[in-house]
Amino acid sequence: MSKPKVVVVGAGSLFFGRKAIWQMVHSLHLRQGTLALVDTDAVRLEKMKTLAERVIEHNASPLRLEASVDRRDVLKGADFVVLAFADRNVHYRDIDCRISEKYGIRMCSGDTIGPGGVFRALREWPQIAGCARDVLELCPDAWLINYINPATVHGMGLQRFFPSIKSFALCDAQYTLRQSYAEICSVPADDRFKLLTAGPNHFTWMLEASYDGRDLTDTIVEHMRGQASGDLNEQAQGSKCHAKGWLNNGIAVELFDAFGVLPSVVSHTKEYVRFYQASGRAGRDTHPPLKIFETAERVAWTNEVWARVDAYLSGAADIAEFDTEFGMDPATDLIENMWAGLNKPTFINTNNRGAVPNMADDAFIELLCDIDMDGPRPRPHPEMPRGVRGLCEQVLDTHELTAAAAHHCDHDLIRRALLTDPLTHSIGDTDALIEDIMNEQAEVLYVRSRQCVGSSVT
Repeated sequence: MSKPKVVVVGAGSLFFGRKAIWQMVHSLHLRQGTLALVDTDAVRLEKMKTLAERVIEHNASPLRLEASVDRRDVLKGADFVVLAFADRNVHYRDIDCRISEKYGIRMCSGDTIGPGGVFRALREWPQIAGCARDVLELCPDAWLINYINPATVHGMGLQRFFPSIKSFALCDAQYTLRQSYAEICSVPADDRFKLLTAGPNHFTWMLEASYDGRDLTDTIVEHMRGQASGDLNEQAQGSKCHAKGWLNNGIAVELFDAFGVLPSVVSHTKEYVRFYQASGRAGRDTHPPLKIFETAERVAWTNEVWARVDAYLSGAADIAEFDTEFGMDPATDLIENMWAGLNKPTFINTNNRGAVPNMADDAFIELLCDIDMDGPRPRPHPEMPRGVRGLCEQVLDTHELTAAAAHHCDHDLIRRALLTDPLTHSIGDTDALIEDIMNEQAEVLYVRSRQCVGSSVT
């Protein structure tokens, strides 16, 4: 077990592809192995392949490199297969958010809950299922790691519909949470610092934060409360803070005051609750409705990142700068942890299996887990508080229905998922919304009535 093979399906992902190259090159435990890059966009794939070659050469790394537009060419012998692709994600999220706003639904991210989450799952699942079938055929012992939103939906789908595959889902949202909270509390992020969060991905809640048994919850909440006033001042001054970061401290504290438990990824959690969809009639709301996902800004960021990649490839930027520009990524960090038996606890999306005692064993939630090549083992967690538990169950039902709708190509299940979703509020509007989005995205949606149409699943 000295030479792992890691296949990245969606190597052109700007969030993951470059970081995977960095860690595979620099990891003492992975650099003897093989990194296989897969992307159906031949131009992007060639750029990432050339970038990887230059980073490998600069670091005199023994890492072997493979690349193909066809995943089947490189899956044989894989120990890990990471799914990190998206089909024109920004373009379709813009459609999802624009049409949802027309029907009174505001999404600051638009890719995990609400219509954005449902329709992204419908767009991505056929390819995920195709990858799963290829893994079963070509590398059945590999770990299949889903890194595609909505993480819970796709993680559920893999475990429910491909139970013989070793799989779980991963997200980077809580990757630095432990270090951030330790710094707020002025304690070391060592083994004596205990941080336990739980809930569906992007809807997780802090169930315990302590150091040597001393509860740190109030310290974290009061820090956020202090930051919240500054956030409101920025809002009053017309702050241009992006939608996901807007007013997060105040919203986190407001939810804590309401439910007695702190959301741990409020940049997404605020989109899962109905309270920030519209202003109340009494005029007493502290926070205005959510900002909408900014398509133009995301396109600009994407262009800037590709320009940076092009600079490395042309020599306009010294390839040595790549070593300092990047660091560990949750997926490759986790793979290193598993392969080398480093025994680092990690936040992973998997079945509860009794970890949160008052939630179902098969509840697919994000938990702190011990993990090795045998897979994740959730650590014991406190109970989920009443109120929040009910909200979590509604989200999980939405995700379960979405996974089933995507897998079975069933229009009725799409409708049921959206009517269960916490953001919809009208049956008539939901039906109209479904029709509008499906008409604008017909070229990538495989669902019509109860039939699968369009290209075959590959």
